[in-house]
Amino acid sequence: MLHLDNVSVTYPGGTVGLRPTTISFRANQVTVLLGLSGAGKSTLLRTLNRLVRPTEGDVSIDGLGQLSDAVTLRTHRRRTAMIFQQHQLIARHTALRNVLVGRLGRYPTWRTFGPFPRADRMMALRALDRVGLLHKALERVDALSGGQQQRVGIARALAQEPGLILADEPVASLDPATSYQVLSQLKEICEQESIPAIVSLHQIELARAVAHRIVGLRDGTVIFDAPPEALEDSVLNQIYGDAPRPAGDAASLSADEPQTKLEAYA
Repeated sequence: MLHLDNVSVTYPGGTVGLRPTTISFRANQVTVLLGLSGAGKSTLLRTLNRLVRPTEGDVSIDGLGQLSDAVTLRTHRRRTAMIFQQHQLIARHTALRNVLVGRLGRYPTWRTFGPFPRADRMMALRALDRVGLLHKALERVDALSGGQQQRVGIARALAQEPGLILADEPVASLDPATSYQVLSQLKEICEQESIPAIVSLHQIELARAVAHRIVGLRDGTVIFDAPPEALEDSVLNQIYGDAPRPAGDAASLSADEPQTKLEAYA
């Protein structure tokens, strides 16, 4: 579905972010990028929607072709959802209003000044329902916990009706149990909706718990690409060397939050 062909990135000043890399990503699969800070995880992730422009090589999408012109790139970005470490939510707005931001790319600028159509509101409410936060729809996001805010970020991504989800260290600021809950929900959604997700992480055990596939990077080079069960100590030694390994914790939360009817908020 999504292909990198001999893609490399060299930043101004000569710093190599990514060495020549050829790799493909498939639908309904969560791929986790592992590696030390500076290994190339964020660079690889951000080449996938051209937030970082490759120095060499091509990025292509099935059905769209190469991301070589403005129209194709704009179409791809509209179909690509980003989930950030710092949530990137509007604090004074409700959870529902923040999720509706994911619909803005589907309208011309003049149309965004009015209220959203009911169909969009219902879609945003369904997205909140998918992450267990429908009952928080009308609360300001600055009143929510960090884990709840990140789940609002996932709901906003779903409201885009994405063909691809990119997540750059999305649980770095969360505790282990909440991190597992957030990523498990993301994995379930990707499986059900056949959406590929590429997620950069530091926590090894968390990666093992939620990934269908793990890609390990070191010094801008992919040195491991396999299912999580193949991530043995010898591989971790290659990825991390003598650096401490951020093992993490895959503990989960068992309690489901109560749900209410969509129509109460629409």
